Amino acid sequence: MSQYQEFLRSKLISSVARGIEPKDANPILFDFQRDIVKWALRRGRAAIFADCGLGKSFMQLEWAKQIPGKTIILAPLAVAPQTVREGQKLSIHVVYARKQSATVESCITNYEMLEHFRPEDYDGVILDESSIIKHFEGKLRNQIIEQFKDTHFKLACTATPAPNDFMELGNHSEFLGNLTRTEMLSTFFVHDGGDTAKWRLKGHAEKEFWKWVCTWAVMIRKPSDLGYDDAQFALPALRLHERQVEAETCTDGFLFALPAVTLQERQRARAVSTEERAAEVAAIVATKPKEQWLIWCNLNVESDAAKSLIPGAVEVRGSDSTEFKEKSLLDFAEGRIRVLVSKPSIAGFGMNFQSCHNVAFLGLSDSYEQFYQAIRRCWRFGQKHPVDCYIVTSSTEGAVVANIKRKEADAQRMAEEMVNNMHELNQKDLKGQGRTSDAYIPRMAQSKDWTYHLADSCEKIKDIRSDSMHYSIFSPPFASLYTYSASERDMGNCKTHSEFYEHFKFLTGELLRITMPGRLLSFHCMNLPTSKERDGVIGITDFRGNLIRMFTDAGWIYHSEVCIWKDPVTAMQRTKALGLLHKQIKKDSCMSRQGIADYLVTMRKPGDNPERVTHTNESFPVKVWQRYASPVWMDINPSNTLNKQDAREDDDERHICPLQLDVIERAINLWTNPGDQVFSPFGGIASEGYMAVKMGRRFMGIELKESYWEEGVKNLQDAEKHIGSGLFHEVTA
Repeated sequence: MSQYQEFLRSKLISSVARGIEPKDANPILFDFQRDIVKWALRRGRAAIFADCGLGKSFMQLEWAKQIPGKTIILAPLAVAPQTVREGQKLSIHVVYARKQSATVESCITNYEMLEHFRPEDYDGVILDESSIIKHFEGKLRNQIIEQFKDTHFKLACTATPAPNDFMELGNHSEFLGNLTRTEMLSTFFVHDGGDTAKWRLKGHAEKEFWKWVCTWAVMIRKPSDLGYDDAQFALPALRLHERQVEAETCTDGFLFALPAVTLQERQRARAVSTEERAAEVAAIVATKPKEQWLIWCNLNVESDAAKSLIPGAVEVRGSDSTEFKEKSLLDFAEGRIRVLVSKPSIAGFGMNFQSCHNVAFLGLSDSYEQFYQAIRRCWRFGQKHPVDCYIVTSSTEGAVVANIKRKEADAQRMAEEMVNNMHELNQKDLKGQGRTSDAYIPRMAQSKDWTYHLADSCEKIKDIRSDSMHYSIFSPPFASLYTYSASERDMGNCKTHSEFYEHFKFLTGELLRITMPGRLLSFHCMNLPTSKERDGVIGITDFRGNLIRMFTDAGWIYHSEVCIWKDPVTAMQRTKALGLLHKQIKKDSCMSRQGIADYLVTMRKPGDNPERVTHTNESFPVKVWQRYASPVWMDINPSNTLNKQDAREDDDERHICPLQLDVIERAINLWTNPGDQVFSPFGGIASEGYMAVKMGRRFMGIELKESYWEEGVKNLQDAEKHIGSGLFHEVTA
């Protein structure tokens, strides 16, 4: 089984380590910082999601020092000179450059200066405040990913990965050379209801998603998240003060100012209340005339108003020269400016403003990340005073503060989820401790007429005697990640159709071995629709044909098939498939198609049948045979299935789809004798076994998922009641 075990390991979705064995880190680093750096060096391509003030600059500089060759660091405006000074504390020489020179030294530059550098000349790249890439135009985001795709060593550092959007992690994954954002979505996520713009984690994918993220990222909000001491990283209090001013100016012809609802309405409400809000902020600043203040604005008119009303205020805006912006931000950080007025998009990322503990928001956008980052410029580890934060809005702005609080709660839940899910990995990779894994424990239930295994069919089938099965019938799974389980043993958990076929090959030859010569095997299937998210195109995959070719390659003879009619209206209502919608006829009927039928395909093992299956005119009348012999079965009742709800788990993304009892009955009646052994390697809730036992045959089945197996055992017990044979007992496999 070594080959199969090796294949199962290859199915696990994780990033590949491309790193080096680390050297001893600088003793200035705290123990958690040293361990994270060692982990990131071993990975080679990694993300560090560390909250503000936890020393991302120290960690990335130490990482860059140990990486062989030249490293370029991309950072937000004014962060570069700050990082150079941090490097001096570590005795690490970093050159701040605005364009590439002949120097062989590593350097740091601003994101905006990337066009002046040749990425191919660097062996390593670091994105400082890496979540900032989503705020640039897609062109620059793609430029960073494309130009550094072949760079061997990569590190992304930020405090707020995807604060309220899991999919933003895809940006980091794609930059690091793991799954692309599109691949991540199609692997772990599903469209939420009918809204194709919204995605959510699949139920069974949640644990596996975080395990995958943990192969390339570490998240820490405080040292104790990773089992270290918080003593030197306790934050002072953050005191939020909400101030609301009455809007005296009405707009759009209304007698009274109404609360804004849409984004456009909120922007108009902010514009007409600028003077009132600026006056309120100026009054607040005047209460602490000798202390530093950081004033955040959202609009240029707000910034202008604050500068004019607050004595000595220095305004930093996007149109200022780079030199002026850098000097002003550094002067404020070092206490030479008392009041700084700017936007979070300009100065809200990466700067250390612990010298200031008074913050006011004259303008507040709907971006929680900008709000969070702006506060954390001052409220960060190293701050020695409680931080007072004033949020000034107008009465007509609507629920902007409530919206930010909602996003904050979402971000907090995500951070807690990520930290909790990463804890087990951190124990292994950061501290070298062992990690537990879910046990795979086969079981078996048995009676006189049936045996049902809870096991991996690719392994359990090895124990079945050769030439012992009279007939097999089943529905094979297909590549649909995390639909019914998270196990790598689940054939449905395959990233691609080719991976599924590779998995299925471990079974086709074994099915041939256990089947008696001249006897049959039937599989129930359908062709599979493709999607843009997963496959890049909307179309159909010839799943049926590929399975036929796999069985014939394994030595089977293609014996027969029957097409089973399905109602296209029902399929349209269930799947909302573009090609089945009537409105598509009116848009472009070239994208319209017929419904997808089911098939029962039958294969035969070569050789002479030692136990012929015979019928009489009485047991099998001509009229019945004519119906069976039809190439299309129009009369199969799609609802005639075993009860499936009891077996379905909350995390299942689709309802269980048992094979219709009519189909099973016809196949068993046509191709087996009473007392024959019927087999199913994908037993599910034991529909095939239920009919086999009821019809006086014996049954052996294998099922991987415990809840389905348990329901299958109940169904097999129920089938026994109809024939009055055998007593049920459960034994250990």
